[in-house]
Amino acid sequence: MAHPADTSDATFDADVLKSDVPVLVDFWAPWCGPCRMVAPIVEELAGEYEGRVKFVKLNTDENPRIASQFGIRSIPTLLVFKQGAVAGQIVGFRPKSDLQKRLDAVLV
Repeated sequence: MAHPADTSDATFDADVLKSDVPVLVDFWAPWCGPCRMVAPIVEELAGEYEGRVKFVKLNTDENPRIASQFGIRSIPTLLVFKQGAVAGQIVGFRPKSDLQKRLDAVLV
């Protein structure tokens, strides 16, 4: 089963912007309670969308450059990238069905 990979300021371009498939980026931090709530949902979706969507996590404490480049003000924030551009944004904890709807909209 697929698991979200870690990305960083150094690898973000290659991992996300140059990806051939859409990428969901989970912006999180270890101290963030809602981030820990959304993590298992992101794990499940990574398995369900394997091969169609790539899932990566970015620790905003360790990688402030990318977080500020995309204007991440609160976490968790999930950004969906398609062909190197932001195609969707989800801020805060959302149920799995909301995330699925957002991903499905990007995949059409």
